[in-house]
Amino acid sequence: MSAINGIGGHNPIQKIVAQPIHKQLPVQPATQQAVNQVTDKVQLSHVNQLLATLKAGGDIRADKVDAVRAQLKAGTYESEAKLDAAIDRLIDDLGR
Repeated sequence: MSAINGIGGHNPIQKIVAQPIHKQLPVQPATQQAVNQVTDKVQLSHVNQLLATLKAGGDIRADKVDAVRAQLKAGTYESEAKLDAAIDRLIDDLGR
């Protein structure tokens, strides 16, 4: 059988494991400017833009919203034509 070189107590890896190197690095306190510069931002969809528009009160047609609310309350909002149009749009979107 042949000998395997480098296995045993004289292996450089064994020396590092047995006597790890400890080195201390100076710690520099974070400045307020550095803390302010580090930011994370995640935007998952256009929901933030929609919410901002709603909060600003712009680009919302209150008359349309009121009409739809009244139709929903009266039970007349859903119709065969609207359902067919929604199904057609869904099929078109899925086909893209």
